[in-house]
Amino acid sequence: MSISVFDLFKVGIGPSSSHTVGPMRAAYLFAARLRGAGALGRVAGVRCELFGSLGATGHGHGSVPAVVLGLLGEQPHLVDPAATGPLVAAVRTEGSLLLAGKHPIAFDVDTDVVLHRAATLSFHSNGMVFTALDADGDVVDRREYYSVGGGFVLDEDETGRPVLREAEVPVAHPFATGDELLTRARAAGLRISDVVLANEASWRPEAETRAGLLHLWSVMRECVERGASTEGVLPGGLRVRRRAAAMRRRLEQDAAAGHDTQPGDHVALWALAVNEENAAGGRVVTAPTNGAAGIVPAVLHHAAQVLPGFSDDHVVRFLLTAGAVGMLFKRNASISGAEVGCQGEVGSACSMAAAGLAELLGGTPEQVENAAEIGIEHNLGLTCDPVGGLVQIPCIERNAVASMTAVTAARIAVRGDGAHHVSLDRAIRTMRETGADMSVKYKETARGGLALTVVEC
Repeated sequence: MSISVFDLFKVGIGPSSSHTVGPMRAAYLFAARLRGAGALGRVAGVRCELFGSLGATGHGHGSVPAVVLGLLGEQPHLVDPAATGPLVAAVRTEGSLLLAGKHPIAFDVDTDVVLHRAATLSFHSNGMVFTALDADGDVVDRREYYSVGGGFVLDEDETGRPVLREAEVPVAHPFATGDELLTRARAAGLRISDVVLANEASWRPEAETRAGLLHLWSVMRECVERGASTEGVLPGGLRVRRRAAAMRRRLEQDAAAGHDTQPGDHVALWALAVNEENAAGGRVVTAPTNGAAGIVPAVLHHAAQVLPGFSDDHVVRFLLTAGAVGMLFKRNASISGAEVGCQGEVGSACSMAAAGLAELLGGTPEQVENAAEIGIEHNLGLTCDPVGGLVQIPCIERNAVASMTAVTAARIAVRGDGAHHVSLDRAIRTMRETGADMSVKYKETARGGLALTVVEC
């Protein structure tokens, strides 16, 4: 397989992988391109144009400040979330920025970042155009970029080739479909996680893969702890209250009083905590996107709570298995809400988490594939209709519900024999076809569904 588990699970900041992480990365790449070409000294100004879904919801999804941060030379996995606001505010106040962190240029956030709310570039709905100009207004460089979901960014030279190119070093067990993954696992007598771990060896030693996955788990745990400890109101005009901290407090009080609490209560708490952090612009792990970032960590926290002898190896196997399923969605459909609706984000994440839990529950490869299929089947047709263009309503609660669906899917699957009528491949294909049929107003544009039902205050 030509995609690594670390392509799917990436550290970034909220609120959106395709609308925040992607534009920040694109702006960083453009600035780095100018620096690498020795052209920084010629640049007097930069203009960024956002199209399609980015243009429609760029303010609510943090795309505008993300572009500013990227041009400053900041990267999603390295930037301090607490510093992002002051950095952008300083650019607004001073009317200038240090391009690539080195070269001062004039920059007006309100006029140099243009949101085209109705226009769309041909390749993908999340399109961007960056233009660098000299002091005479002549073009120094111009580049198109596309944020294709989960923080993946393509530039104009990559749009004519497959998004996922063949790996330069062949992997041990190549697979492009769920059926191929099952065939490889059966032939080698391996678990799904073993297949992916062997493939990751094409990029790095096993010890580095394990260490990297455990680092992601540490970021997930930190995110849950922050989210479950922070009170207040989320940014944006909706003034949505953060609920995770109060929910945690009530659960702790119930436990101290000897009252029964249900595992589902904690699963919901962990998902809410992550997605409230994401909505607040905090640090999260895209899994596979920011809008669906709460599902995989919530289900993994559930596994840590209920499985005896839970260890680092459980974490590694869970994330490898979830990653295998995510690879299938990325390759054969989409994980972009702007392309296929929320079924591509929450649906994919639910499927991934269900597979990971089934693996830890001792599921066979067939049972793991069944769990993944159940996870996506009951999210088919899910629209992306964020109220006010913010990743808050219905996104935060949707992660909690999908997390519990993933737990249910895994438990159904491991109590069966793995045989089922609809394969994961067919469900993924159905998701892709449903997304193609879905009206654009339900694809992260805030022009349909709940986005029109609820009036932003």
